[in-house]
Amino acid sequence: MLIEQATTDPQLLAIARKVYANERITPEEGIYLYDHGELSYLGILANHVRERKNGNRTYFNRNFHIEPTNLCVYDCKFCSYSRLIKQRSDVSAWEYTMDDMFNIVKQYDGQPVTEVHIVGGVLPQYDMPFYEAFFRRIRAHRPDLHIKALTPVEYHYIFKKAKVSYEEGMQRMREAGLDSMPGGGAEIFHPEIREQIAADKCNAEQWLRIHEIWHEMGMRSNATMLYGHIENSFHRIDHLERLRQLQDKTGGFQTFIPLKFRNQDNQMSNVPESTTVEDLRNYAVCRIYLDNFDHLKAYWPMIGRHVAQMSLAFGVDDIDGTIDDTTKIYSMAGAEEQNPALTTEELVNLIRRVGRQPIERDTLYNVVTDYTDVVFEEDKQWRGYFELPVVK
Repeated sequence: MLIEQATTDPQLLAIARKVYANERITPEEGIYLYDHGELSYLGILANHVRERKNGNRTYFNRNFHIEPTNLCVYDCKFCSYSRLIKQRSDVSAWEYTMDDMFNIVKQYDGQPVTEVHIVGGVLPQYDMPFYEAFFRRIRAHRPDLHIKALTPVEYHYIFKKAKVSYEEGMQRMREAGLDSMPGGGAEIFHPEIREQIAADKCNAEQWLRIHEIWHEMGMRSNATMLYGHIENSFHRIDHLERLRQLQDKTGGFQTFIPLKFRNQDNQMSNVPESTTVEDLRNYAVCRIYLDNFDHLKAYWPMIGRHVAQMSLAFGVDDIDGTIDDTTKIYSMAGAEEQNPALTTEELVNLIRRVGRQPIERDTLYNVVTDYTDVVFEEDKQWRGYFELPVVK
């Protein structure tokens, strides 16, 4: 193995041998990778795992977001997006009615989007009857549109207010039209950190249990981790280990998405953001550690399209979707992409220009279009500009 020549550290070599043998690394080894693995070394290991699972394929989808409100009963210290209920009159606050949200859905009539992603703040009026009615309305209007909606943070509040169990609540959401769950609200599971940054919302056990129930129903979901703030390597590995254990049990997670902490306009603005090197290191370790997750996603509006391109060499095989300027969660926190929208052609070329194979997928990773051999007009112009005339 070339990896044998990349380090003289015996512990890193032992970990590399396990990775190449498709053997699981321990939590202690995961922490060691975070603390002692050089970036290039981690990239080699993570890319090996990525290509073993997904080859050269890099996935994206055509989606749009609906964010019902940014008003919230919770007060997460890291959040730049939400406003407290007492800030309802603030110019940056919004509350959509069901008609407002349905009009957003109708804007995409006739367009080849495959997914609507619904997540936002927590307010009493967005309760179980509201979302049951809204999901049914979307389903009746556009049966083919995959509804990926709400996090355990939202469901925990909704079910508690409705006085129903998690099991009954998730069953009713499914019957109303819910197709899958996004991975948000996980933040950091370890109580030492969670109680400092998000003490008043659902805890780790509740977050995991709601996903477990959803998986037991034969449904799929994603998972996230908010990194780069006051946590350390131990807290990250603790988070990944809890996810890995649940995935061993249910197999219901599709994708893991590391989410970078951004420090603009929130209560943790004094905490410096992670560097690009640390971002790539985190992607790599997550890819190596989560051996039972099929996909690792870089959310490009959060880190910017150029870092997203680099991440494709550090274990990432998915860069989310076209988004179409419908999400404010990260732009309000100071993300590089202040108006996050990419056309399908732009996403395809972003992937292709780092030597990867662009695949448009649906939410469940069925292939919609393989763009490997598709040539856009921009490609023709670019190739023509550099093409030399044939000399006879």
